[in-house]
Amino acid sequence: MFTGIVELTGFVESLERGPDGGRLKVRAPALAPSLPVGSSIAVNGCCLTIIEASGDAFVADLSSETLRRTSFSETNPGARVNLERPLTAGKELGGHFVQGHVDGVGRLARLRPEGDNWWLSVRVPQELGRYITVKGSIAVDGISLTVAVWQHGIVDLAIIPFTYAHTNVPGLTIGDPVNIECDILAKYVERLLEAQREPVASRLTLEELIRQGF
Repeated sequence: MFTGIVELTGFVESLERGPDGGRLKVRAPALAPSLPVGSSIAVNGCCLTIIEASGDAFVADLSSETLRRTSFSETNPGARVNLERPLTAGKELGGHFVQGHVDGVGRLARLRPEGDNWWLSVRVPQELGRYITVKGSIAVDGISLTVAVWQHGIVDLAIIPFTYAHTNVPGLTIGDPVNIECDILAKYVERLLEAQREPVASRLTLEELIRQGF
């Protein structure tokens, strides 16, 4: 579990991809020495398990599902990535509950300045649109953001100067892929409503029919 408050950024040193998955190596000198093998870390909002950590870099394996669901299928060496360690007991929850389970890949539609702030606009996959609401939360490349405008399949998000300076946002260009994780509350509400509509399984068994004389 994460909060969507990016701690540091790192850079992709290498990314091997194959039909059955891949392996990612991230250079993060300020963070790597403190990361134990077997622990979790969110890289651009995707929860990964650290399998190696030495010097100024750490390594994580990527499953084929991870490559299919995330922007790692298009990420190149040198890309700047957002990093966050898991939420711990007593830690301030400054963003919102982020699982690190990416729902899909969006595309940068616009990035424009407004005074010292920025507007980030992302085209969201159609199947995820039902989870988005104005003033609701969304994670974009692991950054916890509040939906300002939602129309025509594009979500507009306000970026303050601190977020702009301490995340991968400055390196994004139009059309770039970004990982999208929708608010977990919306997904659970949807599942509960679906369960209410599902037909109740019949409790009539062969033994019950015999008992009733059929």
